[in-house]
Amino acid sequence: MKSKIKVGAVSYLNTKPLLYGIERSPIYDTIELSLAYPAQLAQQLRAGSIDMALLPVAALQEIEGAKIVGDYGIAAHGNVVSVALFSQVPIGEIDTVILDYQSRTSVRLTQLLFAEYWQKEVRFEAATADFINEINGSTAAVIIGDRALEQLPNFKYSYDLSAAWKSFTKLPFVFAAWVANKDLPLEFMTAFNAANALGLEHLDEIAKANHIPYYSLKTYYHDNICYHLGEAEKKGLALFLEKVAAT
Repeated sequence: MKSKIKVGAVSYLNTKPLLYGIERSPIYDTIELSLAYPAQLAQQLRAGSIDMALLPVAALQEIEGAKIVGDYGIAAHGNVVSVALFSQVPIGEIDTVILDYQSRTSVRLTQLLFAEYWQKEVRFEAATADFINEINGSTAAVIIGDRALEQLPNFKYSYDLSAAWKSFTKLPFVFAAWVANKDLPLEFMTAFNAANALGLEHLDEIAKANHIPYYSLKTYYHDNICYHLGEAEKKGLALFLEKVAAT
């Protein structure tokens, strides 16, 4: 009996379309799918307990032999909405930025934007469990994922990090991609790509099934997130990794 390929992913709102296709296509019978936090997935891939994972792209430089596999991931061509700097004051008045170091990609992106785009020196602090309550005065914070969507109405200022990157580089930003540190069969990857594509054919259905009161998931899935990683997305990713490596 052929052994199943072990696939790891996160179960956030932005990954629902990819998981939808995987769970409803023939590929599902050939894999073992496990859900965990990004940091756990990176550790599992490094240890060899899984074969591939949907990982934040900063992990590519931290896992030996890691490479992007497949044609799908989480990217944006402007406002991604769910990765933003929240503040009660304009960016020129911010002097402290709280960062959630569980998201290394967002941390690196924030640091790059302050250094090269906004060209402003600030003090970076590690986030505590209730860091959102610390956003006040000249202290801002980067909030990511589902929580960011929930916080959109709660702060006077929000600066979308993907939109800032696009303004700075004229390129899309890639937040996450399917990553492996071993060779996977071409036949499997072809079927895996098809499974990812299947989910994107049902975005309205997925948005309705996962309805939230504070943001339109139909807008989120159709307009904010780009799931297919083409040449422009890969160019943006290469530039980001190049800048991260230089710092």
